[in-house]
Amino acid sequence: MNAPIPIHAIKNSSAAFPLDQWYVAGFSSELTDKPIGRTYLNQKVVLFRTPDGEVSALEDRCCHKSLPLSCGKVESDGLRCGYHGLLFNGAGQCTQIPGQDRIPAKAKVQSYHVKERNHIIWIWMPKVEGGAPNVEPPEYPHHDNPMYKWGSGKYHYNTPWQLIHDNLLDLSHLGYVHLKTIGGDAHMHMNAPTTVTAEGNSVKVVRHMPGTTPPPTYKAAWIFGDTCDRWQEIEFVPSHLSIWTGAIEPGKGAIDDPNRGGFHLRGFHGITPETETSCHYFWSMCSNKHPDMPETIEKVLQQIEFTFNEDQGVIHDQHQNMVAFGERATWLDIHCDAGANRARRVIERLVAENGL
Repeated sequence: MNAPIPIHAIKNSSAAFPLDQWYVAGFSSELTDKPIGRTYLNQKVVLFRTPDGEVSALEDRCCHKSLPLSCGKVESDGLRCGYHGLLFNGAGQCTQIPGQDRIPAKAKVQSYHVKERNHIIWIWMPKVEGGAPNVEPPEYPHHDNPMYKWGSGKYHYNTPWQLIHDNLLDLSHLGYVHLKTIGGDAHMHMNAPTTVTAEGNSVKVVRHMPGTTPPPTYKAAWIFGDTCDRWQEIEFVPSHLSIWTGAIEPGKGAIDDPNRGGFHLRGFHGITPETETSCHYFWSMCSNKHPDMPETIEKVLQQIEFTFNEDQGVIHDQHQNMVAFGERATWLDIHCDAGANRARRVIERLVAENGL
């Protein structure tokens, strides 16, 4: 019989992912009066909000008997373990042991730096335990822009996180996968002039499609004729992607004007690794309203969620086939892969810089 593995020898590694980075932990609206247990970068974490509004993140393990703290209860002074009642504050220090006055110095768990910004909860994943962030979390001002209404959702993928990066950085697939919503003319999607630039840890992909047929989601939300001038601007950083898409009526302005009018969709896509083969996908979509049409944000969100369901199916089947074919599942690069390939090089460089 094999000897049991000592508990101290069981340690998940985050070294396969960029560290000293902010990642999306969830949306502010998710944290109410109960803790949430999630795994980020192979680290089991519990998120909780105390009644005064403060958000904290701790390793999801009581230092007494290892019950997940996410099985516990949020109180005014912190998070109480659901097994023997140990109480932990936001810094991970045990402040109360029922029936015992003395609290050992080692009665504590790892804490993580978290911050709320623009209705998004960000978590800092450090190279060294307890490491503090040296930058503020990214800003996403569109959630607070009165021009837009927005909604959000989340997915759990049993696929590597970078497959979702690949999908979002290459919108040429819209004409084949999303014909019922945001698709359109597949020929124009595949032949649209595309500019790919990279700076530091960011990659930007810009595509313009003047004179294209407006897809169903666009026609449901805006008054278009037979054609529209359509744009797609994708910005990637390791923590998330911001995708600004939309269309303007022909002759109503320049498609590359930063202050262009027309129909706007601003998508936030927070892709946070769970393990090497699974990830969290936190998304939101902002949309504006045509002045002569009724409010359509709910219909837009329904169609966007339908679109994301289609993407999830494609990516799931892609990954299953990669596993089935193993070493034979090599990839052939074509013109629309330029943005995704640059993003992969950014991740590869940052992982190498972990030095772990």
